[in-house]
Amino acid sequence: MHMDLVSEPSAHADSIGDTWSRAVAAVAAVESGLSKWMQSTYGIGMTEFRAAMLLSRTPKRELRINDLATRVGLNQSSCTRLVGRMEDKGLAFRDTCPDDGRGVYAVITDAGLETVDRIREAYSSKAHELLIAADGPQPGGEDVDIRRILTALIDSI
Repeated sequence: MHMDLVSEPSAHADSIGDTWSRAVAAVAAVESGLSKWMQSTYGIGMTEFRAAMLLSRTPKRELRINDLATRVGLNQSSCTRLVGRMEDKGLAFRDTCPDDGRGVYAVITDAGLETVDRIREAYSSKAHELLIAADGPQPGGEDVDIRRILTALIDSI
């Protein structure tokens, strides 16, 4: 006798998966717009800006590269390259851990802090503008209701 160990997904699971896919699509649209705007307006990438914001919010204005990588959604190698780009732009520098010479920190510079302060408000305004634009009828014909999507996700947990 053959037993099927993989059950069919429930309607609830399909609904959550579909809702999650719509949420990701809406976020991707906003992220794409923010990235293009950030690069063309300020000459800085979104990940660089997010990393600088994260560093600016820490008490010592530094994070281990591994911790920064986790917070910006990169692996260690990619984060090392990110910090290199930030160094090239004068936004951050690398420093070794005094207790463990193998540990490397990313440290925000004064110029990095000034960049975050200069961009932060405009970034929030642009994110708001793009969220509003992503809510409602889209060019492909789909009608996106961001509040309904997020509420459905929250209600599912």
